[in-house]
Amino acid sequence: MKLKTHPYTLNLAHSFGISRERYDTQDTLIASLTHEGVTGYGEATSNPYYGITLQSLQREIEAVKTLVEAAPADDPEGLHLLLSRQQISNFARCALDMAAWDLYGKLQKTPLYALWGTSIDRYPVTNYTIGLDSAGVMVAKMLEKPWPVYKIKLGTDQDVALVAELRQHTDAVFRVDANCAWGASETIANAVALKELGVEFIEQPLPADDWQGMEKVAHRCVLPVMADESCIVEADVERCALHFHGINIKLTKCGGLTPALRMIEKAKSLGMKVMVGCMTESSVGISAIAQLLPQLDFVDMDGALLLREDIASGVRIEAGGRVLFPELGGTGVTLLP
Repeated sequence: MKLKTHPYTLNLAHSFGISRERYDTQDTLIASLTHEGVTGYGEATSNPYYGITLQSLQREIEAVKTLVEAAPADDPEGLHLLLSRQQISNFARCALDMAAWDLYGKLQKTPLYALWGTSIDRYPVTNYTIGLDSAGVMVAKMLEKPWPVYKIKLGTDQDVALVAELRQHTDAVFRVDANCAWGASETIANAVALKELGVEFIEQPLPADDWQGMEKVAHRCVLPVMADESCIVEADVERCALHFHGINIKLTKCGGLTPALRMIEKAKSLGMKVMVGCMTESSVGISAIAQLLPQLDFVDMDGALLLREDIASGVRIEAGGRVLFPELGGTGVTLLP
């Protein structure tokens, strides 16, 4: 196999805010693996919260280039096992693992969801995320993008009022994500009002390591609570089962499709709801997430919808959430010129 990296800075259509940061662009690294004229693509975005930069991703992937290029093209799980023994981040592993699966599926001329024995006859609709901002800006963003399900970023002392204002303009399903900004008592109190406002669940209300607080929330919250920052890798799933009703898996954080498949299986065996989320990826990363759709209860794969301009073609999401899968195998991705 031949390995290459392709750095990009993605421009967002709107400034995007969460409780701890705000940004207008997103750096991302595309890894490509080519074998016998066929190319697979994977992606990992930079992330200051986890200390990941475009430069660190490039250094890590360059460090394992010889190892990757010597690996067989028909064994993505074997490659991931090999990479798990190397001193690189899960973000770098994700880009390589995703590319290996895309290449494998393209060589088989079969989409990954079919290779995994699943059907796209039914799948959850992705939410569309409304970044944290003033009420007026958040309403305007929502009205600009009519959608059946919204995820609303929160993290202020006026969060319930923000959701109440948004509710006046739509009857869509709401999900809220506090990105670790609340405390246990605040979560329990907010949930009562949010349930009345048609919120489906709360994502990661407490800091990732506040397990004592989450145990309190899990027993007293009137809404289901999903883990995000508390559920990074496979080993976190079992612990989260005691404190959350479900998990939100991020491919970049766990290390790619290979561990995500195992996390889905483990969570379901523990009776948990399963969601896969994005990190503002282009259609490269989003098309990989889409292959998991038949196995999920919820999905947040709106990353490419938030961009001013995409860098790839692949899975396409139409208004209302219908997903169009390309004819190509694998994840179906092609980089645009």
